[in-house]
Amino acid sequence: MSKSDYYDVLGVTRNSSGDEIKKAYRKNAMKFHPDRNQGDKAAEQKFKDINEAYEILKDDQKRAAYDQFGHSAFQQGMGPGATPGGFDFGGGLGDIFDAMFGESMGNGNRRSSQPSRGQDQRFNLEISLEDAFHGKKFPIDFPTSTLCTKCSGTGSKPGYSPESCSTCNGYGKVRTQKGFFTVERTCPNCRGEGTQIRNPCNACSGSGVMQKNKRLEVNIPKGVENGTRMRLSGEGEAGLKGGPPGDLYIFLSVKPHQLFDRDGSDVFLKVPISMPVAALGGEVEVPSIDGKKVRVTIPKGCQSSHQFRLRGKGMNILNSRSRGDMFIETIVEVPINLTARQKELLQEFERESQRRTYSPKTQAFFDNIKGFFKELSE
Repeated sequence: MSKSDYYDVLGVTRNSSGDEIKKAYRKNAMKFHPDRNQGDKAAEQKFKDINEAYEILKDDQKRAAYDQFGHSAFQQGMGPGATPGGFDFGGGLGDIFDAMFGESMGNGNRRSSQPSRGQDQRFNLEISLEDAFHGKKFPIDFPTSTLCTKCSGTGSKPGYSPESCSTCNGYGKVRTQKGFFTVERTCPNCRGEGTQIRNPCNACSGSGVMQKNKRLEVNIPKGVENGTRMRLSGEGEAGLKGGPPGDLYIFLSVKPHQLFDRDGSDVFLKVPISMPVAALGGEVEVPSIDGKKVRVTIPKGCQSSHQFRLRGKGMNILNSRSRGDMFIETIVEVPINLTARQKELLQEFERESQRRTYSPKTQAFFDNIKGFFKELSE
């Protein structure tokens, strides 16, 4: 009976990225898991096929060998990266010499079946500027692989243990004589594991791991910035054969705020003020990032883009009791939709302004223009 194409088994294309293959595997593994399809032999076989396909396609070397030779790459002793002539070039020149002379160089007892660390995982978390200021605990849910609770990660039914591979005697590799050379290749029976599971666990189908959703509470400290990366040790995917779990990395992004802009520990706020307040002075009440209100005194003759600095009113600083500063920038707003009386008053103000300089910058600008044309005429 011919095997199905591994890409078809997972429902991906040959151009799919590693992340796409991993995502497809998790989706299918959860769908056809024996716990969800108890007594369904077809689903159980599908689950085994999914795990077999993922085991090949998740590894770049195995995937390359499969793309070139298909299923025959893993039959009759041909390992990932092997050529029809029997020499394995997948690991580079060093591995060729190791394969040829491994026994004579003292590596004859090396077994490929070793505990392996679980893969790291990434979780993207978006928070508000207020959350970044105050700090907050966030519950997160994410899919991951964990040790099978029924077999404790061994892959065998309770009461059974993995047995040494009868083909390679637990070495994980088989040797063939090529003239004067002894060539080692990955054992086709155990695929380099050195052991065989003859009584697979019903819960994980012999894989030793299970896919499930994991829930954690992440403590976001005060003062974190956009792009901060947090590492949660041991919260990644489960390791294999007793290996340690990977880590979980939380990547934080801070959403843009409707009022405040942020630069490091400082915050910036643009405040519109009316022409009378700008001319005569006054007070305006503005919010601060901590949720309180601050009164700011506007001096007489305040211009647009004038900045006020409020020390210690900015963001909390990470791992510190200090805070940054808050900068307020004024925007003098020109009134629109004037009434007839307002227009009359402004016209009167303009006539009065011509008798006396109320706008020093305007007067200086036009004085410079007169000097410019005077120089041109001389």
